[in-house]
Amino acid sequence: MNRVRVAALQYYIRPVKSFQEFEDQVRGLVETAADYGSRLLVFPEYFTLQLLTLNDTQKPIREQVRELADHAPAFQGLMAELAREHELYVVAGTIPVRDDETRKVYNDSFVFAPSGAHGVQGKLHMTRFESEEWDVSPRSDLKVFDTKLGRFAVAVCYDVEFPELVRSAARKGADLLVVPSCTDDRRGFLRVRYCAQARAIENQMYVIHSATVGSLPMVPAVHLNWGQASILTPSDFPFARDGILAEGEPNQESMVIGDLNLETIQESRTFGTVLPLLDSARTEELAGRVSVEAL
Repeated sequence: MNRVRVAALQYYIRPVKSFQEFEDQVRGLVETAADYGSRLLVFPEYFTLQLLTLNDTQKPIREQVRELADHAPAFQGLMAELAREHELYVVAGTIPVRDDETRKVYNDSFVFAPSGAHGVQGKLHMTRFESEEWDVSPRSDLKVFDTKLGRFAVAVCYDVEFPELVRSAARKGADLLVVPSCTDDRRGFLRVRYCAQARAIENQMYVIHSATVGSLPMVPAVHLNWGQASILTPSDFPFARDGILAEGEPNQESMVIGDLNLETIQESRTFGTVLPLLDSARTEELAGRVSVEAL
């Protein structure tokens, strides 16, 4: 399939009084994406933090995150059902997941196919608040999902700031990178956005960036969000003039939709004005010969 319509959410997190209320919001967004003919829908990192408001928000955040993990089975069931019902791929943001054997908690992104089958990409690098305050542990495997839409990888928020990861995925045939993020201020958002744009350019791939907006005032860890969803492209003639196929208005609840041509990606990697993915082999060779010279 050469052309595919994708959707990235600027997901508005707000307090909920029941899991059903959360489900209604999620279901409505999936239905909307399907109505617009989207084949892939991306939710942001930690949008599931809405569910913290079902429990005691005065508890230490480390305990709240572990209570949130109790909702993971119901969440997975909901997303699998929606992917099947609307026949689309869903990158379901992230939710904390607890390993009962090791007692560790991970920040996992579930990727659902129209069949309802799913894969998992765990976050590989923890931000300081995740490791120091939430006690969330990193996963250790990067995956490339081979789908009927093409191959894509998921870099969860901070992970997109590590170019070696995404370069490895591109060399495994990924034409598309999905970046679910959750950032509390503009500086944090821009770190993710600038790096996402860089990954699109240096790997000649599309990047779908989904972000949280809104607030949970009663939860200090996420009382603010700064976000803007976007669909980013390489910076070359066949693509959008500014390398931005589509983007939302910052901090507004919305859905960003765009049509991707995966054939153009392949052509650009062979006939582009520059060939950074191909030429990166020389970069590795040069990196091994770096020296320090006194002047």
